[in-house]
Amino acid sequence: MQLRISVNDGVPIYQQIVNQVKYLVAAQRLEPGEALPSVRKLAEQLVVNPNTIARAYRELETAGVIVTRRGAGVYVSEGGSPLARGEQTRILNERIDVLLAEARQMNVDLDTLIELIHKRSRRLPATSSTGESS
Repeated sequence: MQLRISVNDGVPIYQQIVNQVKYLVAAQRLEPGEALPSVRKLAEQLVVNPNTIARAYRELETAGVIVTRRGAGVYVSEGGSPLARGEQTRILNERIDVLLAEARQMNVDLDTLIELIHKRSRRLPATSSTGESS
C-alpha cells in the first residue's frame, strides 16, 4: 500500500491517510480481506507518529472501510463498505464534471460526447467486478 503524505497542503495527516485508503478501496486497489500494514509499520514507512496512524485506522473502522482482528491485524472490510461505493460515485462524478466542462468548452454536445464514450468503451478490454481482465 503506497500512501503519499504532504505536510504542506493544510489537510491533517490522519485525514490524508483516511482519504487515500478510502480511494484505494473504492478503486479496488485494496481488495476485501486484504491486510493493511500494522500501525507501527505504517508509521515507520510514512515517518509519522503511530498515534496518527491509529487515529486514521479508527476513523476507517468506524466508517466500515476496515476491520481490526485482535492479534491478527487490520484488514479491508469483506462486505465492501457502502462508503467505498459512495467514494467510487464521488470520484466518477468529479471526473464526469471535468469531462462535461471540457466538452462544453469545445462545443461538443452531450449526444456526441455519449457516442464517443460508447466507442471508447467498446475498445477497452472487458473487466470483471474485481478488476481482472476476462
